[in-house]
Amino acid sequence: MPDLHRIVLEDEAPAHTSPLLEADRAQAVTDLLGDNRFRPVGRPPAPLVLHLLVQHGRLVFDIRDAQDAPIIAHALALGPFRGLIRDYEMLVESHMTAVAEGREARIQAIDMGRRGLHNEGAELLRQRLAGKIELDFETARRLFTLVCVLRTRI
Repeated sequence: MPDLHRIVLEDEAPAHTSPLLEADRAQAVTDLLGDNRFRPVGRPPAPLVLHLLVQHGRLVFDIRDAQDAPIIAHALALGPFRGLIRDYEMLVESHMTAVAEGREARIQAIDMGRRGLHNEGAELLRQRLAGKIELDFETARRLFTLVCVLRTRI
């Protein structure tokens, strides 16, 4: 049973982002809600709501219960993620250009690069949350996507 039952991005109001970023966001949220392992260390399994936001240059995981009452919040410095987020943004732009030009081989190469970047971001996220939040690799990959989309929208 998934731990996260709802995910709220700080800026869920319409934003000016690319269709590909919005598709990535929607797919990450759908996948996360379907299957995830995300639990504050030492807490029993229970339905959780995650409010994910960037505040004062920090990535905040505001974890709440099913009634949206605060449980705990963890803030991470964005600095270690900045390079990965920039690379993600460049790959998204390259992907859109390759699609517009109909360059299938280039699209496949970019997609492979995106997968590798997501893996690297997932590992960094797991390292930074170690001892605070239990999460599996796939959950971390999907959360990294949301971090990139959230950071790009700001």
